[in-house]
Amino acid sequence: MKASNKEARRWFLQSVDDYQFVKWVLKEGIFFDKGCFISQQAGEKALKACLYALGERRIIGHSLYEMADEISKHDPRYKEISSEAKRLDRFYIPTRYPNGIPGGSPFEVYDKNDLARAYEDLDKVINLCRLFLKEKGISATD
Repeated sequence: MKASNKEARRWFLQSVDDYQFVKWVLKEGIFFDKGCFISQQAGEKALKACLYALGERRIIGHSLYEMADEISKHDPRYKEISSEAKRLDRFYIPTRYPNGIPGGSPFEVYDKNDLARAYEDLDKVINLCRLFLKEKGISATD
């Protein structure tokens, strides 16, 4: 297996593990701020996996929107997740730091509806990435 394919698989498997955590947090109805942040992180890892599959060697940045836009140059289906990527990007800083929001603390501000939407957006990102990697011959399961 090419090194880039191996790296893609490692990143995608971690994103799936994070995705399962978000699913659990949503089911438990707790830690909504952290669940939203991990949703962003899982999406980021899934998209980085796809960039590795395209042969990228070093990926800097955290914007799902920018990564999806880059991948769309090779696969136009990634334009279809632009809204989801933008929404998930909004969870990168404010879910972690009190000064990332105008009042309150993240644990007080984020709720189940926020997490449910983040999970739906992440689901679309993960499923497209899984399909993309499969088409590239990269196993997306253990």
